[in-house]
Amino acid sequence: MQPFNPSNPNDSNMISSTPSPPYYAVIFTSERTETDDGYDEMAEKMVELAAQQEGYLGVESARNETGITVSYWKNLDSIKKWKQQTDHLVAQQYGRQKWYNAYKTRICLVERDYGFEKKVLH
Repeated sequence: MQPFNPSNPNDSNMISSTPSPPYYAVIFTSERTETDDGYDEMAEKMVELAAQQEGYLGVESARNETGITVSYWKNLDSIKKWKQQTDHLVAQQYGRQKWYNAYKTRICLVERDYGFEKKVLH
């Protein structure tokens, strides 16, 4: 599975392919400051780094005035380890210092999922 690249609006992996529930979703909702100073590079690095973590299942992200990134994880232990990962701790510190006016993180157990995908004929 390729990680979603939030800097590339043409990324073809917009909806994560997740396993059958149960699994966990970490919903990160944010309001950005006017400062971009390194934000896109750090966001891309965090997506790539998260994809290397044990228990990582995928990520989806969207931004207008409010940004929402949902990452999917196998279990709570994987989420805890990701939160404490050294480079992620640095990104969190930069976020509070210069990139976010506000943010909220929510951790949810996904008990059910379903969807639709239109089949494109070539």
